[in-house]
Amino acid sequence: MATAKSTIEPCSSSDTCNSFLGYTLYTDLKVTEVASLFQVDPISVLLSNSIDISYPDVENHVLPSNLFLKIPITCSCVDGIRKSLSTRYKTRTSDTLGSISDSVYGGLVSPEQIQVANPAIESSTPDVGTNLVIPLPCACFNGTDESLPALYLSYVVRGIDTMAGIAKRFSTTVTDLTNVNAMGAPDINPGDILAVPLLACGSNFPKYATDYGLIIPNGSYALTAGHCVQCSCSLGSRSMYCEPASIAVSCSSMQCRYSKYMLGNITSQQSSAGCKLTTCNYNGFANGTILTTLSRSLQPRCPGPPQLAPLLAPPDTVPKEVMYAPSPSPLSSSPSPSPSPESDGDIHGGGSIAAAAPRGSTVASSSSIPGDPVNGPAGSISTASCPSSYYSLVASFFISIASYSLLFSQFDHARH
Repeated sequence: MATAKSTIEPCSSSDTCNSFLGYTLYTDLKVTEVASLFQVDPISVLLSNSIDISYPDVENHVLPSNLFLKIPITCSCVDGIRKSLSTRYKTRTSDTLGSISDSVYGGLVSPEQIQVANPAIESSTPDVGTNLVIPLPCACFNGTDESLPALYLSYVVRGIDTMAGIAKRFSTTVTDLTNVNAMGAPDINPGDILAVPLLACGSNFPKYATDYGLIIPNGSYALTAGHCVQCSCSLGSRSMYCEPASIAVSCSSMQCRYSKYMLGNITSQQSSAGCKLTTCNYNGFANGTILTTLSRSLQPRCPGPPQLAPLLAPPDTVPKEVMYAPSPSPLSSSPSPSPSPESDGDIHGGGSIAAAAPRGSTVASSSSIPGDPVNGPAGSISTASCPSSYYSLVASFFISIASYSLLFSQFDHARH
C-alpha cells in the first residue's frame, strides 16, 4: 500500500461542523454495529444513505459485507486542523493495529496514526479489551464548494479507482477534486484519502436554533428537531424540503401559525396571474419548539411535488459485478464514460439522481442495490452490468439461423 495522503484543513476556531466518511463494510454488520464503530446515531446512518427507517427493528438489520455507506460524523477543530470528534474502539481477539486500520475502519486511519493517538500502546498487537482512540479524517471548508453549499466526504482510494471515476460517481469534476485536495496533479494511489465535495442544500434557520446551519447532501435525508422532522435536499435543486418524520416520537406542534397548514403542506392554485403557492416551511428547532413559517408566492407555473431521493428497503446483498468492475478510464475515447460501477454497492453514490419518487414510495432492495445513480431510478436494473451475456445470446441466435440456412441450402442442392 502506498503511504496515504489526506487533505489537512487548517482551522482557527473551536467550532464543529458535519462531515461524512466513505466506509465499506469489511463483514456483515448490524446497523447498530456500524453506528457503534463510529459512535453515531444508527438512524442517521440509515437516512444518510436513503434507507427507509419505517421497517420493523430496522436498527438491527444486518447489512452485507462490501456495502459502501456514507457515515455522518461531527468534525471539530483540534490543534489548528480539522479532526473528527474522538471515536473509540474496544479491541477483540486477533486484533492488530494493522487489521483495525485496514479492515475494521477500511483504511480511513493508518496504524501509525492509531499508535500516535494511543501513546500508552507499545505493541502492534494490543491486549483484548483495550480501548483505543481512533483518529478519523474529516473536512468542512466552511460548508461550501465554489461558494455553494456542500458537505465533504473522506474517501479512501481503491486500486481500480481513477480521478475521473471518482468525480463521476460523486457528481463533481477532476479539477474540483484536485483543487479541494491541494494536489499539483490528478495522481492518486491506493490508500489515498480524498476530500470529496457533495452537492447539498443549506438552511436559513435563525442562529438561536439548535440546528442552525443544517446542510444536507443531495440524495440523503436528515432527522432534526429531536427526531421529529425529516428533511431532504430536493433533487435537481438546492431547495431543502422538510416534513414530519416517519418514526413515532413526542413532538411539539408542526402547524403553521394562523393557518390550517401543517409542516410540509404545499398547495397551488392556478390563476390568470400565475400559480399561487402556499407552503408551510420548517424554520429550525429552538427551546423545544418546532419553528414554522407560512410562505406565499406567485410563480409563472405550478410546480409538481418535490422530487426526493427514493427511500430504499434495508439492503441484504451486494451484486458481485457491481463490487469488482473497474472504474471508467480517463483515457477513453468515448465522449461519455460508461456508467461508473465502482460503487461497491453504494446506495446512491452521493451524486444526483436522474429520476426519483416522492417520499413514501420505497424501492425494494433485498436482492440488489443500484450502482451508479445516473443509470436511472433506484431499483432499476442496468444492462451495463451484463452486456457480454446479452450480446452473446443475440450472436448465438443469428449464428444458429445462418447455420440452419446453410444446411438447408446444401440439402436442397443435393436433391437437384
